[in-house]
Amino acid sequence: MLVLITYDVKTDTAAGRRRLRRIAQACLDFGQRVQYSVFECDVDPATFTALRARLLSEYNEKEDSLRFYHLGSNWKRRVEHHGANPATDFDGVLII
Repeated sequence: MLVLITYDVKTDTAAGRRRLRRIAQACLDFGQRVQYSVFECDVDPATFTALRARLLSEYNEKEDSLRFYHLGSNWKRRVEHHGANPATDFDGVLII
């Protein structure tokens, strides 16, 4: 299933900047960045549960915001992209 994760972290303090780095790294560990604070994560339910728990343990609920958009397994017809930096199609051919 594809989950779109967005976040907004208050970075006025060193602790906020640290939270931002840790949240971004957690998202990078499970998906790909499609905008600065937006990640697409193609994960199974168990992996999503682990990712969600990791993110919720990092953010500050009084200052930060996390959003999870569940696009499901039939997500390809629901995502339309225009402009620079299209997301990588991991189901297609990858040349490394």
